[in-house]
Amino acid sequence: MAEIVSLAEAVERAIHDGDAVAMEGFTHLIPFAAGQEVIRQRRRNLTLIRMTPDLIYDQLIGAGCARKLIFSWGGNPGVGSLHRFRDAVEHSWPVPLEIEEHSHAGMANRYVAGASGIPFAVLRGYNGTGLETLNGDDGSAPTIKPISCPFTGETLTAVSALRPDVAVIHAQRADRAGNVQLWGITGVQKEAVLASARSVVTVEEIVDELDPRPGAVVLPGWTVTFVAQARDGAHPSYALGYSVRDNDYYVAWDAIARDRKTFTRWLDQLYAGRS
Repeated sequence: MAEIVSLAEAVERAIHDGDAVAMEGFTHLIPFAAGQEVIRQRRRNLTLIRMTPDLIYDQLIGAGCARKLIFSWGGNPGVGSLHRFRDAVEHSWPVPLEIEEHSHAGMANRYVAGASGIPFAVLRGYNGTGLETLNGDDGSAPTIKPISCPFTGETLTAVSALRPDVAVIHAQRADRAGNVQLWGITGVQKEAVLASARSVVTVEEIVDELDPRPGAVVLPGWTVTFVAQARDGAHPSYALGYSVRDNDYYVAWDAIARDRKTFTRWLDQLYAGRS
């Protein structure tokens, strides 16, 4: 059953150096507060997994937390590039970054396979993309391989399951038993939690009882490891019903991340608790 703890304790107990960590949330409910706590605790050599790496992973990569990124798209939405991500790939600053690229559909289906307890997913979408040539070149096991349908003989593509050590998500609410409720635009948060060995869920509030919400996703407490209250924990993204997107932050981040010295000053402020 889920334990309700502080965010600092949740990160300390759940996320360790060398872990594979999936921080998910699409457009809103992005777990920025948790990501920044990982930076404060100076975790290192993480494999970061996310369908759409945006500012949250730019910050983690720039802080030197990551050794590898598994992803399907990366950018500052509506603004431009992720400069800390680019610096790590192009110049190995602050540390070299290995990358493993997939399609959106491939990443989503990899999470589903992991959550389902099966070793791989099968889809057509990779045929002709060349993405399979980007996997395994560094001596690691390929995560994309052709497979023949046993019924028709058609050549399809298999993608290996994702089974992170830790999933980190943000949600609107949890009750005191650790049951988590989220609604609005949902991505693969549910699948990421179910595919992972451990999970950290930050929430806007903890309530006595969850009331029904149309289209809401509920993660039972037995699927969650730690719940931590973190009001505005998705900022600068938003939590539907609780906060709005801080568009100015995304614009400002471009200048902060573009220059190493400016970013380092931002990082020093984060360590000092003034992010």
